[in-house]
Amino acid sequence: MKRNLTFIILLVCSLASAQNISDVIRYSSENLQGTARYQGMGGAFGALGGDLSALNVNPAGAAVFNNNLGTVSGTLYNRDNLVTYGGNNTGSTPNYLDINQAGGVLVFKSTLPTSRWSKVAIALNYDKTENFENNIFASGATNEGIDNYFLNFAEGVPFGDILLRDGEFLEEAYLDIGANQGFGDQQTFLGYFGGLIDPATMENDNTIYNSNASYTSVNQEFSRITSGYNSKFTLNVASQYRERFHIGASLNFHSILYNRYDEFTETGYDADSEIQRTTFDNRLFTQGSGFSMNVGFIAKLSEFLRLGGSYQTPTWYRLEDELSQRISSDLADEDIDFINFDQINLFPTYKLTVPGKITGSLALIFGKNGLLSFDYSLQDFSEAKLRPVNDVNFATVNSEVSRDLGAVNTFRIGGEYRIERVSLRAGYRFEESPYENFSAIGDLNSISGGIGYNFGGSRLDLAINRIERDTAEHLFDTGINSPALNNGVSLNGTVSYTVNF
Repeated sequence: MKRNLTFIILLVCSLASAQNISDVIRYSSENLQGTARYQGMGGAFGALGGDLSALNVNPAGAAVFNNNLGTVSGTLYNRDNLVTYGGNNTGSTPNYLDINQAGGVLVFKSTLPTSRWSKVAIALNYDKTENFENNIFASGATNEGIDNYFLNFAEGVPFGDILLRDGEFLEEAYLDIGANQGFGDQQTFLGYFGGLIDPATMENDNTIYNSNASYTSVNQEFSRITSGYNSKFTLNVASQYRERFHIGASLNFHSILYNRYDEFTETGYDADSEIQRTTFDNRLFTQGSGFSMNVGFIAKLSEFLRLGGSYQTPTWYRLEDELSQRISSDLADEDIDFINFDQINLFPTYKLTVPGKITGSLALIFGKNGLLSFDYSLQDFSEAKLRPVNDVNFATVNSEVSRDLGAVNTFRIGGEYRIERVSLRAGYRFEESPYENFSAIGDLNSISGGIGYNFGGSRLDLAINRIERDTAEHLFDTGINSPALNNGVSLNGTVSYTVNF
C-alpha cells in the first residue's frame, strides 16, 4: 500500500560526515560583491571610506561621507565552470540576477565652533558577502564505485542493528536508525536496502559486508546545484575628529541560507553484475545566523597620504542542517522509493566560530583628479572551530582544520581617475587558498573595471568583475576519493545608483 508520509527526525547524536571541513570553509569565506564603485576598484577601500560597502573593510569610512545618501546595487552573475573528472571535460554556464547591496548613511555635522568632533555618521547597510548560486556537472569513468561509500560506513556495523522491526516501515526504520544509532548505521541501512551491499553472513552479529556490484570501471554522472547566500546587515557609527582622523565601529548581523542538491547516476558495470544502474541523490539545507563586530580608523597624514587600519572580531554562527536522501538500483527493496526527500534528518543546532581578520590600508590622493589605494588583510583559518568542541566528531573536524588550513593573505589594489563628472576605475584582488597545500580550493584572482557618472544630486556606477578560482569538488565524503576538478570563472556585472538627500 502506498504511504504518503512526511517525517522530520532530530538526529540526537552529532553524525560523522554531517559537518566537515568543507562546511567550515564555505561559511567562513567571503566573496563580497558590494557596490559598483567598490567592485570597480577591487575592494581597496580601507583607507578611503565614502562607500557603503567599504564599511565591511573599515567602519571608520562612514565618517568620510559629507552628506546623507542611499545606494542600491544589483548584480548579474555569470559563472563558467569547466569540470575535469574521470578523463572527461564538461562545462556549465549558469546565470543569476540579484539585488546584492542596499543601504544609507545619515551625516550630522557639528554646529559648535569649538567642538573638535566635526561630524558623526550613522549608517545601515546590507551586503551579500557570498552568493552560493551555482551549477556544476561532472561525467567520467573511474574505478571507484558508489558501493565503496556504503562499505566504508558499514565496516563494524552489526547486521542485526539495521534490520526492520516487526511492522516497521522502511522509511520509519531509516529515520529511527539515524536518530538513535547515528549516520554511519543509517547509511549502512541505506546501502543494504538499496541493494548495493550485503552482509557476509546473515547472522545478527555479522560486521563484514560485501559489494553486490561487479566492475573494473564504472561510468558516473554527477550534478550539484547550489543556491542561497551569506549576507551581512551592518549597523555603523563613525566620527571625524578635526579634519585628519576618523574612527568607527560596526555591529554585523549575519544570515546564512544554503541549499545543495546532488544527483548521482552510475552505470557501466560488468555484464554479469546483478546491478546495472544505481542512482543516489542527496539534498542538504543549512540555515543560521551570526554576529561580529568591526572597529577601525583612517588617518589623513597629509593632503596626499591616508592610512587606515581595522579589526573584525571572530564571527559566531549558530547553524542547523537538514539532510534528505533517496537511492535506487536493480537490487533495491521494492519499497525503497518511500525513502525520499519527504524524510528529513534534522541535525542538532551547532556553532561555528570564524576567525577574526586584521586589515591595513594605504591610499594616495591626487587632488580632485584621482586616487590609488592598497589593502592587505590577514585571517588565520586554522583557528576556525566547530562547537561544542567536546563532541567527538567535531573534535575530528577541528583537528583537520588546525592541520590543513592556514593563514590567508589578501591583497587589493584599486585606482580611480576623474574627468569632470566621469570616473574611471580599475582594481585587482588576490586571495590565498585557505589550505596549506592546495586541496579543495586554490588561490583567487580577480580583476575589475568600472565607470561612474555624477549627475550632481545622484550618481550611477557600473562595474565588471572577473573572478577565477580552481576548486576540487568531492562527490561524497568517503568512498569516491577522486574529486571533480573545477576551473571556475565568474564574470559579474554590477550597477549601483546613489541618491544624495
